[in-house]
Amino acid sequence: MPRRTATMLAATLMLFALLCTGVFTKVPYSEMSPGPTVNTLGDSHGEPVISIGERKTYPTTGHLNMTTVRVTGADYEMNVLEAVYGWLSGDNIVVPHENLYPNGKTEQQSTQENAEEFSQSQEAAKVAALKELGVDVPTRVVVSSVVKASPAEGKLHAGDVIRSVDGTPVTAPGDVAKLVTKHKPGEPVTFTVVPAAEAAEAQKAHREPTGTTEVTINAGKAPDDGHAIVGIRAGTAHTFPFPIDIKLADVGGPSAGLMFSLGIVDKLTPGDLTGGKFVAGTGTIEETGKVGPIGGIEMKTIGARRAGAQYFLTPAENCAAAAKDTPGGLTLVKVSTLAEAKQAVEKIGKGDTAGLPRCDKP
Repeated sequence: MPRRTATMLAATLMLFALLCTGVFTKVPYSEMSPGPTVNTLGDSHGEPVISIGERKTYPTTGHLNMTTVRVTGADYEMNVLEAVYGWLSGDNIVVPHENLYPNGKTEQQSTQENAEEFSQSQEAAKVAALKELGVDVPTRVVVSSVVKASPAEGKLHAGDVIRSVDGTPVTAPGDVAKLVTKHKPGEPVTFTVVPAAEAAEAQKAHREPTGTTEVTINAGKAPDDGHAIVGIRAGTAHTFPFPIDIKLADVGGPSAGLMFSLGIVDKLTPGDLTGGKFVAGTGTIEETGKVGPIGGIEMKTIGARRAGAQYFLTPAENCAAAAKDTPGGLTLVKVSTLAEAKQAVEKIGKGDTAGLPRCDKP
């Protein structure tokens, strides 16, 4: 066999062996890539993303798009070739699998957690938006969950409204634990509650729930330090003065909160907030209107620009990361609160963008 032919054959076999190694060798990494964006002022799968009833709403134009990130599943095993391609690709990020699924979290657990965070973010978005508009939103303490095989199981239920513990009114979730831990394990603790069924009916009618009942539970012992527990997690719920419904399938996590709030504000405010401009953004939202940071900011700016966004509302704590590699044609606007975000969108809508707070490159 001629030397040249032998060399080519050897090189071909080596290349084939390397490709096989790359395909069959698994590495502990996952991939993040830009996901779809959805206009909170528009429709998704034929239904309005935000629906508001029993209240005057106003026409909207333009875009207030929430953004998403695609990630590989918990059970997906990436090979060497995919990891290398992801590292070389400018639009994707390869990260350790542990970053996305810590402590062996399964796909089902991750999906459930994301769904819960998404639901909580919708609630917070509604409260923040109405507070921004000066609308009162009464808050109440509720049973968020009941620990299985705990003293409270079968006696208290998720959705019960907690009015008082041992006759002492509760106004915040933390009050419940403080009052329970005043007891010793084995002692009775009396809860005055509105049952979950009545609370749900009141919620539908947009009124405060009434009709209390007393439930007495013998406290158990915490496994760590032996303090008294009953086995519930307390949270908050709200009485909205009119229906606000947010529908968006196949999306999880808390990062759409800011854009949901802005969408609600725009629909309930006379005039056109965006002025027909294409604004996208991201950020968690607290009931107070504070905007928090999110993950995957680089992927979200890419997705937003691909969709046609000209401006991107960026949580202040994400500004440095987002500004490192901003897609061309996209202006990053720094925001820390819903009020700041609303003011920024108003300026964009009017074409008054010279004084917008922007994310500077580090």
